[in-house]
Amino acid sequence: MLDRLIGAYLVEQGIVTKNQLTQVYNKQASDRAKLGVIAVAEKMMTIAQAEQVNMLQASMDKRFGDIAVEKGYLTDAQVQRLLGLQGNSYLTFLQACVDLGFQTMEQLDKIEDDYQRVNAFTESDMAALKTGDVEKAVPVFLNLEDEIYNSMFAMGIKSMYRLVDNHVYIGRAYTTKALHDEVLGYQKFHGDQQAVVAISGRYEDVRKMAIAYTKEEFIETREDALDAVCELINCINGLYASEQSRVDTKIDLDPPNFFVSFAQASSDEMIVMPVYISGGEVKYIIAVSKDILIG
Repeated sequence: MLDRLIGAYLVEQGIVTKNQLTQVYNKQASDRAKLGVIAVAEKMMTIAQAEQVNMLQASMDKRFGDIAVEKGYLTDAQVQRLLGLQGNSYLTFLQACVDLGFQTMEQLDKIEDDYQRVNAFTESDMAALKTGDVEKAVPVFLNLEDEIYNSMFAMGIKSMYRLVDNHVYIGRAYTTKALHDEVLGYQKFHGDQQAVVAISGRYEDVRKMAIAYTKEEFIETREDALDAVCELINCINGLYASEQSRVDTKIDLDPPNFFVSFAQASSDEMIVMPVYISGGEVKYIIAVSKDILIG
């Protein structure tokens, strides 16, 4: 997820263009990060040490890890850990930026520091984002102690990652009592837990999400798009209910419903998380133990 977050930050700051970012993502999809880039990103080696090993590789028939161990820069255990990280999406993103000549490792290191400072993320927050584990990323942007909210948002974003777009990324969640959007799909559930889950946004963004979920390119009506989104919400809530049943928590799902024109949602309190998915932005909305009035 951090590759998409930093990518968006690079465009927002005018450091790269949207076209350049697309080139990075295309290259990232086909490459794996080199051990030197990973070692620097993981703070196991300095940039100077990694560059020295790269230079030695040009004249020695040895692998990067073997040379780094011989020079005393890495241990065998660290090399094995680095090899396991080669498929990490953030690290392959960094490698693609460097290979295409858009940024150097020094520049990317500073950009990462700036991004962390601007967003007031801790070192543990950044470490969670770098893993690529959606469940670890969600609490960073949710910042709530409530276990139910954390579990529900994690299930929702994880399901979107698996079922819709494995490049989904999120923004910082916020609390509100009312919101207005062009279209909205929602579902209520009750039993041992009571909650309302909704997805809203501009129709075109919701339609992109629906197409990615159904794999059908010809969703042309608002009803079809919102029906698909409601199917996704029902799937997410079904998975959550099944997970909760393992700890003897019974949840009954109401049929989902939607509004295909201007919709208003109001509640004593609802948590909204921006979700950037399939080229659009939607809002993922949850209210626990409170109703949401929609109309």
